[in-house]
Amino acid sequence: MAQTLFVTGTDTGVGKTRVAVAVLTALRQRGLRACGYKPVASGCIRTPDGLRNDDALALQAASTPGLRYAQINPLALEPAIAPHLAARQAGIEIRLDQLDRAHAELEADHDWIVVEGAGGWSVPLNDTQTIGDWVACRQWPVLLVVGMRLGCINHALLSADAIEARTALAAWVANTLPPAMPMLEDNIESLRARLPAPLWGVVPEGAEAESAAAALSSMTLPGRV
Repeated sequence: MAQTLFVTGTDTGVGKTRVAVAVLTALRQRGLRACGYKPVASGCIRTPDGLRNDDALALQAASTPGLRYAQINPLALEPAIAPHLAARQAGIEIRLDQLDRAHAELEADHDWIVVEGAGGWSVPLNDTQTIGDWVACRQWPVLLVVGMRLGCINHALLSADAIEARTALAAWVANTLPPAMPMLEDNIESLRARLPAPLWGVVPEGAEAESAAAALSSMTLPGRV
């Protein structure tokens, strides 16, 4: 049975996909069968093969080969808006049992599933449930990606509090963003002193999969890794 790590961020656009790909790369470098899972993706583009999302495609490319796109991203939505609103425009409702079934299909053939959320921890999936509700019900450990820009300390601490109230915050990653953040190292140290989980690493701006994986020098996942 596969183990699962859920990747969330302090906001949208903070580098969740880059970090999720780095984690997948590091796992596969250890000889483990690992796949990404982007259960819900909005902002998909129309292609001859159907709706496709760049983040989900990146996860597919970083996963153990052989998976179809729909296994990585079962719910692809075209509008580039919050998932529950994109689903409403498409005339559907996002149900947690749908997300669970697709996740279960990946478990038998993998050691690890790296699940990437949409936006942050409290993003709605439907009128009554959030991404955090889904993850908390399954008690998956969470990796928090902190986009290093002005305001990130507050966003990170609020996110960590919300996660820790419901499940385990396994670790966090500092992802550097343009433009360069003034006093970057001081901000990282401020977060390190305050967040209730270890720092796995600092991912450089623009890092490709291999170098981003190398930046996760302190990565120690729960369980057998």
